[in-house]
Amino acid sequence: MNDLGRALIGFGLFIAAIGVVVLLLGKSGLPIGRLPGDFSWRSKNTTVYFPLGTSILLSVILSLVFFILSRLRK
Repeated sequence: MNDLGRALIGFGLFIAAIGVVVLLLGKSGLPIGRLPGDFSWRSKNTTVYFPLGTSILLSVILSLVFFILSRLRK
């Protein structure tokens, strides 16, 4: 059970770190969430938002980070 507890604490700290990064990005003025390719559709009672451009950008950045980390581990 100690391993599970440590894993949960580590996961919680990771989620908290992601939250801090998102808050800092929101205050920095970067157009994350408002990039070209981010689609939004508004009607009278419904709003649909699909951040395709932001998702692609984050995917590329995370892929590069994990690639670099995997190279450093070897």
